[in-house]
Amino acid sequence: MITENQYFDGNVKSLGYETTEGKSTVGIINPGEYTFGTAQKEIMYVIEGELEALLPESADWQIIKAGDKFEVPANTSFKVKATVQTAYLCQYR
Repeated sequence: MITENQYFDGNVKSLGYETTEGKSTVGIINPGEYTFGTAQKEIMYVIEGELEALLPESADWQIIKAGDKFEVPANTSFKVKATVQTAYLCQYR
């Protein structure tokens, strides 16, 4: 089953699906700054565009370009900034 998700007044939208390895979403982030909370470990791939990410226990923003990924542990939060529409794949493990 495919689920539709919408966050931050529609500025982040995704489609969710499930594989044998777990849940995943693929979506678009509009320009802006957003804070996400995690219940599970998340592996986030930037497909197109670019994000800046402020990961837990880090004081510095990291630039994540198309083709790159970052991981966030469960039960934490992280921030992202986008200056252009950015496509992503997020795996929940």
